[in-house]
Amino acid sequence: MIQYRMTSFWVGKRVRLRGIEPGDGPAFMRFAEDEEGLGDLVSPPRSAEGYRAWADERATAKSDSDRFQLAVEAVGTGEIVGAVGSHQADARNGWFEYGITIGADHRRKGYAAEAAILLLRFMFHEHRYHKCQVRIFAHNQASLALHRQLGFVEEGRLRELAYLSGRHHDVVMMGMLADEFAKLHSPTT
Repeated sequence: MIQYRMTSFWVGKRVRLRGIEPGDGPAFMRFAEDEEGLGDLVSPPRSAEGYRAWADERATAKSDSDRFQLAVEAVGTGEIVGAVGSHQADARNGWFEYGITIGADHRRKGYAAEAAILLLRFMFHEHRYHKCQVRIFAHNQASLALHRQLGFVEEGRLRELAYLSGRHHDVVMMGMLADEFAKLHSPTT
């Protein structure tokens, strides 16, 4: 008798995307600190209890299948290495925006690319969105390179849009269409 193993839509070779659990607060606190270190986020500090409460709330929040945030977990270790999510979606016009962060200790291991592909596959193939947009600070060369590798195209630059760390920064708008994604990324990779 041949046994077939069903693999999850949300699991790749390196990462598994999953819902946020109550105990995930400390990991998200580290990610916020890492983002600040990149110069991509400067916010008032939040307490560890604040992150715990946030994770508890996210774990029990009603699901919105077009706007969501997921934990990125390393397949080999089960450790949370980042987060990915769709934070804006316009179903009528067929576009969405997403964001991704990978903890400083876990960058350059292929986690971001694989997590992004899993999320994009869901939004393009399952929800039939036509376009994905992403906003990237112009100084974040690693994120710009990742998105070019994934097949995103630079569509514009919003000059001095964001004020961070005492100065204005450009934001680069990048986009990818569903058919461009399909040509570059097979349904199973």
